[in-house]
Amino acid sequence: MNSRFEGSLLGLIGVNILAWGISALTFGIATPWAMCIKYKWQINNTVIEGRKLKFVGTGSSLFMNYIKWWILTIITFGIYGFWLYIKMLQWKIENTIFE
Repeated sequence: MNSRFEGSLLGLIGVNILAWGISALTFGIATPWAMCIKYKWQINNTVIEGRKLKFVGTGSSLFMNYIKWWILTIITFGIYGFWLYIKMLQWKIENTIFE
């Protein structure tokens, strides 16, 4: 079986402009929704061993985690920040399924 990515450069540019615009217009409050738009484009254009992937995460579920993670980062004086990238990857993978 072969694996591939089916996204285009034009699609990538469009998704990034949309995500940036959402984040900028809401002063960062809607960043989790913008991130979900980018994740959805990336994952929905991925085929692994002939099976398409599908992203099922939502901005609202990411937003709740986002708030929790930032509070933990503030409480621990930034130490929890070292785990943020891992937490984001875990959340992203937990919300990815085979179509």
